[in-house]
Amino acid sequence: MNVSLTPELEHWVQKKVESGFYGSSSEVIREALRMLHDFESERTNKLQALKADLHVGIEQLHKGKSAIFDKSIVERIKKQGKENIRG
Repeated sequence: MNVSLTPELEHWVQKKVESGFYGSSSEVIREALRMLHDFESERTNKLQALKADLHVGIEQLHKGKSAIFDKSIVERIKKQGKENIRG
């Protein structure tokens, strides 16, 4: 397989090899592709989880389990977030 890179990307790959961290340009490209694959997999998993959460929310709405979104709910969410950050 042959891959064409822009001059900027080719220079960047060469710099990575020159740094000594990678033994060849192929190693740089393989690592970049592995990272892209992992990123896309994580994004897909997050999207699936979001869709599942939306489905739960819609089901709750249909069952009448909802509340008006007002300032008190926003403050409660902020408080929970701050508590989660503190651990």
